[in-house]
Amino acid sequence: MTAQLVLYTDANFFSPYAMAAYVALAEKDLAFKVSPVDLAKGEQHRPEYRALSATGKVPLLVQGDFRLAESSAITEYVSEAFPGRSLYPADMRERAQARQIQAWVRTDLGVVRQERSSENMFRKPAKPLPALSDAAQQAANKLIAFSEQALPHGKNQLFSSWSIADFELAFMLNRLVSVSDPVPARLVEYVHSQWNRASVQRWVALQSSRAQ
Repeated sequence: MTAQLVLYTDANFFSPYAMAAYVALAEKDLAFKVSPVDLAKGEQHRPEYRALSATGKVPLLVQGDFRLAESSAITEYVSEAFPGRSLYPADMRERAQARQIQAWVRTDLGVVRQERSSENMFRKPAKPLPALSDAAQQAANKLIAFSEQALPHGKNQLFSSWSIADFELAFMLNRLVSVSDPVPARLVEYVHSQWNRASVQRWVALQSSRAQ
């Protein structure tokens, strides 16, 4: 019998990295348990959690005595280890480009993440947000230009089949879309298409129930 899968996430369900791991498992239609970790209370530093995770971060995937941190590693493992649809393109070059996008949205555009919190996607800000700073607007322009070049015209997916990179790029774009920052219409449509996937909406429902 296969060991139960347990995904440790942030307790507020705001983390794009935990969400990516969750979407990967949901896209595979796997049975798994979600175990929230309250980062604000420092639960990630508790000995019992550090005994599971060498990094002390979320997400963390546990399968019996196998433990895996870092969302990109989790999505690749889930794609390869379980039957069903792949989370990455079949074509080798497209697959490499999908991984490039994952790496890029994690390591660049930090000022956009700072000024446009992922929380805004789940809870409407109490008051209008200030305009992006010059540095953040430059980063947003870079994101938009990249996305317009990467997304084929007339399509709502980056490659010949949907991939986890679609979710991750759309999540970054949604930092702008969710607060009505200017974004080209076809990219807004792309974001909405990705956000309406059943796997994504399962996470949104989790977050909504947590907020109530």
